[in-house]
Amino acid sequence: MNRTRVVFVVIILMAVFIIFGALFVQLIGNLVGGGSSAQSEEPTPLPAGTVLVSVASSNTKQNWMDQIVEQFNAAGFETSGGDTIVAEVAHVTSGGSMNAILDGNLAPVAWSPGDASWVEQINTTWQQRFNRPINSEACQATIYAPLGFAMWRPMAEALGWPDTPIGWDTIVELAADPQGWAGYGRPEWGQFRFGHTHPAYANSGLLSMTAFVYGNVDSEGPLTPAQVYEAEEAMRALEQNTSKYGRQAPPMLDLMARQGPSFLHGAAVPEADTVRFNVERGDELQFPLAFIFPSGGTIWADHPYCVLDNADWVSEEQAEAAAIFRDYLLEREQQELAIDNFLRPLDTSIPLHAPMNLENGTDPGVSPATVRALPSPDAEVSAAIIDLFQITKRKATVIIALDVSGSMEGDKIRSATAATVEFLERLDPNDEVALLTFDDDVVTLSEPARVGDVVEGLSQRVSGLIADGNTALYGAVCQATEMATALKEEDADDGETRLYGVVLLSDGEDTMGEPTENQMFVTCLPANAEADGVKIFPIAFGEDAAEAVLDRIATVTGGRMYAADPASISNAYLSISAEQ
Repeated sequence: MNRTRVVFVVIILMAVFIIFGALFVQLIGNLVGGGSSAQSEEPTPLPAGTVLVSVASSNTKQNWMDQIVEQFNAAGFETSGGDTIVAEVAHVTSGGSMNAILDGNLAPVAWSPGDASWVEQINTTWQQRFNRPINSEACQATIYAPLGFAMWRPMAEALGWPDTPIGWDTIVELAADPQGWAGYGRPEWGQFRFGHTHPAYANSGLLSMTAFVYGNVDSEGPLTPAQVYEAEEAMRALEQNTSKYGRQAPPMLDLMARQGPSFLHGAAVPEADTVRFNVERGDELQFPLAFIFPSGGTIWADHPYCVLDNADWVSEEQAEAAAIFRDYLLEREQQELAIDNFLRPLDTSIPLHAPMNLENGTDPGVSPATVRALPSPDAEVSAAIIDLFQITKRKATVIIALDVSGSMEGDKIRSATAATVEFLERLDPNDEVALLTFDDDVVTLSEPARVGDVVEGLSQRVSGLIADGNTALYGAVCQATEMATALKEEDADDGETRLYGVVLLSDGEDTMGEPTENQMFVTCLPANAEADGVKIFPIAFGEDAAEAVLDRIATVTGGRMYAADPASISNAYLSISAEQ
């Protein structure tokens, strides 16, 4: 390539990056539900002589994909027609991006979820709608990111890691044992506390539960839907002793770091997230994490790359360009780069090196040859696993506390009430829900009741809320926490274990002053979070929300704060749904 040509390509790429900023923001907005139909949007024009490849890629391989995109774009690849290819990546959840594509809120040229099971699911729906799959050619695996358990290293070593086989049966027995860690000579650690992501929302959750089912049924080949339900007793034993769910693995690990080893002892997460966590957060941790490969086998998630050439928003040239980018991903140099980014190359003959070593919490000697590679679930098996999880999981008691002060007037109250109704409809019929509102006073609009009995009427009441008055934020926190704590104590007396959460939505600071901020923290909230305690999930709604206070409320209760605006409020509620 001569010098003039190089200069031309550089200028074109710079222009594309500037223009694509708007495209990328729109892509992310669509992913979280803030955009309009992908098919109806007018595409942003690109400079002549360029073709854009937008890739929606699962979060686990974020660092690797970012690095490869940068290298690929700098190399100036071209299509057969001579157009310069520009790749851009959006990092997404597998289930969330699948739903966004199906709903018309996300329109990538290529899609790379965490596992082939998501491809099976999307094509089942696409085939029903359009009588064809969304991709004409088979998706190509890109890397390995196996699933297993992350556990604080001293606890993993108490179970015999890395030499003793540890399986799902070990986790279930430990979680269900009322003596907890005493059976392993460490009574001071108390009852075992475990967490995993929600299988309906997270790739790691679906694949972890798939491996769990394989470990509890007699199956030499791929699972059938009927076999899934044979694991009901075992899954119930696990879920009734699971203290934490979530939408993504990294926030769960972040919570473990923030709350310390006494909060959660272990979680089902990808190897990549565990090793990255040790490397990037090691200085903050009391102990490093150890990654445990389940002895009965695991899903070696291979993160397929799919060119969505049967989608009407993808042109032939974009499909060609996406295939060129795919081939670049699979070259040996990029596969070796995966190791530096906490992933495993598809070619197991490529030797692993730091950071993929015991020092950083994983055994480089493990491979699909030493730990059984379990088949990915097909669409029917995935549906059965999610259904069994819903049947056996701990039910939730949720107190919703909504700010209806005057500052919520207009778009805020409309979007907040609409998103709250969606949230109510996602709750399990056997969950329990109550509704508080706060302005000058805190008002109980609906006492705690079974969701299935009240959701219709409660949704109508929420839809009719109006905004006026001051903001009794601290009073609402105290009253909601008191209500949830009382319900928890009543359930404990009846021998029932549930998850207890408060969803707190507010767009501003407390303006009533009674109780004070200090009184709220001292008298209404725990000094330290407990895995089975009442967790508060604040939604800081808009620029004027008291984010610092809301984040502290979340931290001391073991919850998580979500910042949102009218465009993203639905996504915040969706994340909270995965916590319940």
